[in-house]
Amino acid sequence: MRSLLLALLAATLLPSVACAAAPARWTEARANQWYARQPWLVGSNFIPSDAINQFEMFQAETFNPALNDKELGMAESIGMNTMRVFLQDQLYTSDPAGFTHRLDAFLAIAAKHHIRPLLVLFDSCWDPNPHLGPQHPPIPGVHNSGWVQSPGARELMDPAYEPKLQAYVKGVVGAFAKDDRILGWDVWNEPDNGNAGSYNDPPHKADRVAQLLPQVFAWAREAGATQPLTSGLWNGSWSDPAKENAVVRIQLAESDILTFHNYGWPEEFEARIVELQRYHRPILCSEYMARGAGSTFDNSLPIAKKYNVGAINWGFVAGKTQTYFPWDSWQKPYVLSQPTVWFHEVFRQDDTPYRQHEVDLIRQLTGRGTTSTQ
Repeated sequence: MRSLLLALLAATLLPSVACAAAPARWTEARANQWYARQPWLVGSNFIPSDAINQFEMFQAETFNPALNDKELGMAESIGMNTMRVFLQDQLYTSDPAGFTHRLDAFLAIAAKHHIRPLLVLFDSCWDPNPHLGPQHPPIPGVHNSGWVQSPGARELMDPAYEPKLQAYVKGVVGAFAKDDRILGWDVWNEPDNGNAGSYNDPPHKADRVAQLLPQVFAWAREAGATQPLTSGLWNGSWSDPAKENAVVRIQLAESDILTFHNYGWPEEFEARIVELQRYHRPILCSEYMARGAGSTFDNSLPIAKKYNVGAINWGFVAGKTQTYFPWDSWQKPYVLSQPTVWFHEVFRQDDTPYRQHEVDLIRQLTGRGTTSTQ
């Protein structure tokens, strides 16, 4: 713990001292050598079932090591070896030492279960007005009704707040820069997502994100990250420079390994993989599996294994995020009836699989066999 605190102290001083030029993006050779040392990466976007958002997962009052241990154990039992985990800048800014200590504790639990998380630093999705402290309860029948952005709209659009964002990135990455328990850093989730149909984001948000995104990559590299950096592609063209928007161009130019999101039918999923192969870098799908949209374990996971593409689905245990409800629940909440087919999630609240066949398939493809331990 003493070494961790010393690393944290050093990291918090980084923004105030002159730094050498940021280390360069990994070469293709380095990225592929790194990937060759990894097992086939399979996991979920993870939040414990008692947390509605990033704050409830990591705030001191609601951090729940026992539940994290139990649910990560369930993931290990079906062959999962990674989890994508979202952080939030206000958690660090308000209490650097406390947040770092809790993140360290979470990483210890994950390591116990042979799971190396992909940690997400910033996120442009859902509520643009995040706040510390008690969070509101789930809105009945609504998908992900309490998830928050990082940074919030006010902080994102205020240039005077930028040093705090830099301190957050350098502080967190610096504290864990050489920690092999971490698979990598996803520096910004869906950076230019405008949240149409759920919240009103500020005008020119995408322009501001395009200004900040290269800096975030640079801050993480300046902090000494030995793990790969990435930002997941999620819309638009990824193979025609003439059709790529500013954010896509930055993601492709700065990511050490390529990550992408796809909630489409298997033909689209495979086409996106083929589209990215031209860059000759490791590929990881960091969001997929929305049954009602045509994205399923049965369809996508065998394709991912065929191409040696990592696969991280959205949702693990049904809980306060309510992401078993579909996206359209924002327009028509499922208050009086449950959806005919669950949208996301692998396990029910009672720890039984939503579909035993899916769990058996994951276990089979990851080499864990098909005999359930649940």
